[in-house]
Amino acid sequence: MSREAWIVVLVIAGIVLLATLVGVVVLAVRVVRTHRLLTSLGASGKLALYGALLYTIFPIDLLPDPIYLDDMGILAGTLFYLTRLVQKHRAAARQLPGQPYAPPGTGHDRRPVP
Repeated sequence: MSREAWIVVLVIAGIVLLATLVGVVVLAVRVVRTHRLLTSLGASGKLALYGALLYTIFPIDLLPDPIYLDDMGILAGTLFYLTRLVQKHRAAARQLPGQPYAPPGTGHDRRPVP
């Protein structure tokens, strides 16, 4: 390959690397913000949160550090799990004592139309 082709390949690789790094940072920030939504995480939520953040920061990964796809997968999975915990926490807080449990989305949490 010519010198110009190598330069193009390196520039594209740098852009991809920068984009994945930005993706990891954005996911990490969203995980921390989701953590702040909960008043009490419980053991599983804390383990998921701190485990994901340690995996992202720790230098030994499944894939080498210039490839952040595994870090992004771990953070996205943790974000999904913590979001589900937030939804369960909010649903439990809305439920009044003495009422049967109504899962979210069953129509029991809607206001009547006037």
